[in-house]
Amino acid sequence: MSLNVSALADWSNSTAGEMIVRSVYEGQTTSILPVKTGVKHSTPLNIFDVDLVIQNGTCVSTPSGSMIATDKQLTVTPRTSFDGLCLKDLDTKYLGISALEPGSYNETFALANAYGEMLVNQFAKKNDEFLWNTDSGSAQGLGYLTSGSNTGVVTPAAANIPFVSADALFVIDTLIENLDADVADRDDLTVWMSVTNFRKYVTALRSANNFYFDPGSITNRSGILSMAYPFQNVKVVGTTGLQGSDRVCLMPDAYAVVGTDLETDLTDFQLFYDINSDQLRHRISTKLGVGLAFPEYVVSNNRN
Repeated sequence: MSLNVSALADWSNSTAGEMIVRSVYEGQTTSILPVKTGVKHSTPLNIFDVDLVIQNGTCVSTPSGSMIATDKQLTVTPRTSFDGLCLKDLDTKYLGISALEPGSYNETFALANAYGEMLVNQFAKKNDEFLWNTDSGSAQGLGYLTSGSNTGVVTPAAANIPFVSADALFVIDTLIENLDADVADRDDLTVWMSVTNFRKYVTALRSANNFYFDPGSITNRSGILSMAYPFQNVKVVGTTGLQGSDRVCLMPDAYAVVGTDLETDLTDFQLFYDINSDQLRHRISTKLGVGLAFPEYVVSNNRN
């Protein structure tokens, strides 16, 4: 990809206007879900369960029950971004903003911080989109893992309706009502939805004139909008990973595990000047995947 300045006229004035950079919601589902590092390609999620049998009587000497060990594979996908910008394209565009240092060798780019900020924001957003939407062979995202296509996921028919503000509380209540009793008292239960649907949920609370609704209780963590669900041990989260989707799902955070090679792979990138091509270059190299241990503890409206 090259630096496209075709929409700008050549300009010779020494005074330049304010530089405005495009910012986006960063995403960061990984700020809530657990992250497993050290995954080069695939690793098992080791799952243990106990079938406890209580027998009647005393002096019982016959063994009963069992410990069940299974696993599910968490596969990560290598992902790379690489680009080079010819900074000399700025020579006739921004003469007065000190975008480039004096001289014909432009190793220093005064706007590198703004460029880096845009890269970081887009990187995090695309990580969220990948975690929820990828479906490439053995690497499946949370969109598939929280759908009825994944064996075990609970999909109550009553919740499979368009998510509008008038029905938002009904849909969430239906998901909570159908959650397995074995995990109903957990403190890491999250209802996931798009940012757009999160706003519909907030509208529903306001429209219901609920005295317990406090707009100040909405938190924004790196683009993740969240707040506690009234009178429940459940939080509601809006993520860019579900933007454009009507999927709403409820699950314990601990059972959905994000895999990567190194935790800094989720945020770090390289920005460097390549004298051979006379370009400012960036490179992002990362691995990312997600696995779900217990689909039977997921309740979904099963909408796309």
